[in-house]
Amino acid sequence: MVENRLRCFGHAKRRVDHMEESQIKRVKGRPKNTIRETIRKDLEINELDRNMVYDKTLWRNLIHVADPT
Repeated sequence: MVENRLRCFGHAKRRVDHMEESQIKRVKGRPKNTIRETIRKDLEINELDRNMVYDKTLWRNLIHVADPT
């Protein structure tokens, strides 16, 4: 799932260089994770920089997770 999220992120990042921060009011209770927060954590865990997405070959190699079978 991480590889799929990061692949999608790379695609979107290459198309849109600057995303506007939207102000979303949250309801009471536990805050829900946004895709932005999940991607940020995935990038941190895998020690990736968001600017690496511009080199498609490098990005593909960095986010590839070995086949578990």
